[in-house]
Amino acid sequence: MTHTKLNPAGLRPGVPVVGQEAPDFELVNQYGEPVRLSGLRGRNVVLVFYPFAFSGICTGELCEIRDNLGIFEHANATVLGISVDSKFALRAYAEKESYEFDLLADFWPHGAVAEKYGVFDSATGMSLRGTFIIDAAGIVRYVVVNPRGQARDLAEYREALSGLGQA
Repeated sequence: MTHTKLNPAGLRPGVPVVGQEAPDFELVNQYGEPVRLSGLRGRNVVLVFYPFAFSGICTGELCEIRDNLGIFEHANATVLGISVDSKFALRAYAEKESYEFDLLADFWPHGAVAEKYGVFDSATGMSLRGTFIIDAAGIVRYVVVNPRGQARDLAEYREALSGLGQA
């Protein structure tokens, strides 16, 4: 299944649409290691933009992914959590919550990758809750951007990933 879920306000300008090539980027993970999106070709990728480490809804969403990582592994998908936090904060967060996937620091230039994906809120200096599922060829196959305070639905991830196959 490939689709775009519209939030109540509709998609924001600049948000990549289903069928478009995903904008490439390179960020460091919680260990300071560079991760380049195009370097993951051949695997499906789930980009999960979230506002801040250690915040309530964000922690709930990422813990749900952590607790259901098999869904993503079965779909040959790499999960990348992305926030505007520093790699140091992300490392502490990953260790506290036992995340076994990369958390990427969109710290400097502040929110530049979130801006590329149309999910940077310049008024608050944080990412919105945007998820982009990208197939093994680098094409966006699923998009959802939720309003502030509204968690994303793991069942939708499962449905979108099932439509991608094993890549």
